[in-house]
Amino acid sequence: MKSMKACLVQSTVHKSLMNQIRLQSTNVPPKTGILMLNMGGPNNLEEVGDFLRRLFEDRDIIQMPLQSFLGPIIAKRRTPAIQERYNMIGGGSPIQKWTRRQGELMCQILDKVCPETAPHKPYVGFRYAHPLTEDTLEEMETDGVQNAVAFTQYPQYSCTTTGSSLNAIYQHYASKNKETKMRWSFIDRWGTNEFLVKAFAELVKAELQKFPEDIRSDVVILFSAHSLPMKTVSRGDPYPAEVGATVNLVMKELDYSNGYRLVWQSKVGPVPWLEPATDKAIEALVKRGRKHLLLVPIAFTSDHIETLHELDIEYGDELAKKVGVETYRRVPSLNDHPIFIKSIADVVSKHLKDEKRISNHLLLRCPMCENPKCGQTKNWMKIQAAKV
Repeated sequence: MKSMKACLVQSTVHKSLMNQIRLQSTNVPPKTGILMLNMGGPNNLEEVGDFLRRLFEDRDIIQMPLQSFLGPIIAKRRTPAIQERYNMIGGGSPIQKWTRRQGELMCQILDKVCPETAPHKPYVGFRYAHPLTEDTLEEMETDGVQNAVAFTQYPQYSCTTTGSSLNAIYQHYASKNKETKMRWSFIDRWGTNEFLVKAFAELVKAELQKFPEDIRSDVVILFSAHSLPMKTVSRGDPYPAEVGATVNLVMKELDYSNGYRLVWQSKVGPVPWLEPATDKAIEALVKRGRKHLLLVPIAFTSDHIETLHELDIEYGDELAKKVGVETYRRVPSLNDHPIFIKSIADVVSKHLKDEKRISNHLLLRCPMCENPKCGQTKNWMKIQAAKV
């Protein structure tokens, strides 16, 4: 026979479950939607062609004559080779899986620390792959989201990444000539967040411990970030400085335990890009006798083709063996590391509690900006952020 206490516990649990079911059945709209913005990646090999076409047609990231004509041609020619790379990492990009998991874990924390803006719901908006930003915006409007937070998943700002994603939001509403029902705010950069820095530092420390003790202090740490065309940098894009700020804070957290450099990967095309390139830096270091290397993807928040193929296969398996690297290791991506999840929750919670819904820095155009769409987007964001 059950005790009275056991019956009461069972009754309490039953009532709790029924309350949860009742809340779900009423389909209460999320009070706050967190739109997690990123470039994205093809979910399978069939999506690679469309992903590349959207990428090469975007003048925010690549500019060339007759782009609407040449972009699709270049994308079509590159598709088979890029499909082969994705095939080598499992047949598609894991970036959507990681972004959704990050968002879910983040919102669990937000519901606890920011009850006044709860319930929170994460949304994923990719620039070049499904779910596309414009489709997700329609989903958010249909869901009845009251407060929308555009949250870039690029910790360091660039016009070619965060800027392009914000342009896509503005373009969606401008093309439909309609007003958004949501009350918008914007998180445009967070590369110096204390928990982001701690997450990187913890991962670097753990990986350094895997080197033999007698060579550990000789390991060169290479912080690798996606490169930018020098033409973009010359216009005043803040990205290189912001990536450098993250690197310096991580090394400070590590008490500058090792020699380090910031290097740049993923160059596309013949025009000048930020240097030194990651692969060239690896070759040059080996020639100078530095043959123990630790690579850190400092501008990425999750695994995708730039980590799983470029850093791990192209540089780790192929280049390292070719040039004589003796020890090559790569720090794991942030993915769902607990301190990283704490960092994105910290960034958003502070933003939600701040009366300022857009930064003055975001509203400032690059000194030599040549993109009128950038100005239109910033004007739109300023208007949205001022709405009551």
